Order: sequence, then C-alpha cells, then structure tokens
Amino acid sequence: MDIEQARYNMVEQQIRPWDVLDQEVLDLLFKVRREDFVPQAHRALAFVDMEIPLGHGQAMWTPKLEARVIQELAIRATDRVLEIGTGSGYLTALLAAEAAAVVSVDIVPEFTVAATQKLHAHGFGNVTLHTGDAARDWPDEAGFDVIVLTGSTPLLADAFRRRLSVDGRLFAIVGQAPVMEAQLITCTAPGATRSVTLFETCVASLQNAPHPAAFVF
Repeated sequence: MDIEQARYNMVEQQIRPWDVLDQEVLDLLFKVRREDFVPQAHRALAFVDMEIPLGHGQAMWTPKLEARVIQELAIRATDRVLEIGTGSGYLTALLAAEAAAVVSVDIVPEFTVAATQKLHAHGFGNVTLHTGDAARDWPDEAGFDVIVLTGSTPLLADAFRRRLSVDGRLFAIVGQAPVMEAQLITCTAPGATRSVTLFETCVASLQNAPHPAAFVF
C-alpha cells in the first residue's frame, strides 16, 4: 500500500467533502501519522472511512469525524485541553499538536499505557494522561479552554460546562442510539453557555455516562 497516497485520498475523498476546509487542520493530518496509532491488527484500515475497533467496546472515530471536531474546536496555541476518553491516543495527538497542554483521561488502563508510549514516541511532551472514570467530571480547579468527550453520553453532566473558561469550547455527542447529536457548547460568560447542534452521528457511549432520570408511573 502506498501510505502517502492513501493518506491523500483520505483527506480529499472523506474529510474535505465533510466541510473540513481549514488548511491548518488538513495540514495537521499529514503531520500526525494516523497509522501509528491504529492497533497493529487493523493498520491496513488506517485510512478507511470506518470506526476501527480498539477493544473494551470502544473504537477510533472515523477520520472525517476526528478532523471535523478539531476544526470546530478552533484550538489556539495557548489553550489547555481536557479529553475524556484517550482511546488510541490519535485524537490526543491532534489536540496536542495545536494546544499548549492536554489532559487526557481513560477508564481503561491498557489504553492509557499504549497511548503514553505512542505519544512519547511522537515527541508530544505537553500531554498528561490519567486512568480514571471521567464520564461525569474530572476535578481540576485550573479549568479548561477546550473539553472534548470522545464517547457519547445520554446526558451531558453540567460539571463539564462549569470547567470551561470564558470563551471555552466543549464538544460532546449527546443522546442514545440511534439518534445522537454532536454539540458545540461555548462559555459566553461566567456561568453562561450557548449550544449549537453540528450534526447527527452515533458512537459508543462512555462507560458510566449519566442517563436522564427515568419516569416512574
């Protein structure tokens, strides 16, 4: 397989047609090698328009979803980022390439260990990885400019909104299969946010994600 041609085809045939037109984001996809973060057994699928299984009921996002989220978050070089769900570490790497610092949390210890090795091998020294349950919150008094949840959540915990700095952006996929909405939430002032629905999609849920209260009759 001609890897560079496959990467180019991924960008031109999958990502650009999905309204990812920011040249800085497109350039980033050529700099951070997606194939190095794909499980070895699925390496040949690194540039295919599909979710790649990671085990433990989780999967890598499709390439176009990864790129679209990076574009929507409009990450600045001074931003401090919180990622809920490290997974393969590839989205972590994309975030780290754009931001000042990234804190990434995953409930699966194997994901944390593997991502640590891959990120260090690629020279990302601005990432702090933790193993833990962050589906409802990740206590950090410094706050964040960007928060991204890589698994869906039937109900988005309010704690994440409170951790956003003013002008901070939060990306979350909210809802339950078969209908989930990708939302971009922006902190407009202390304690105030606005939400925009970007598109519909369906991805695996975060473990222990909160659910709306059930009606009792």
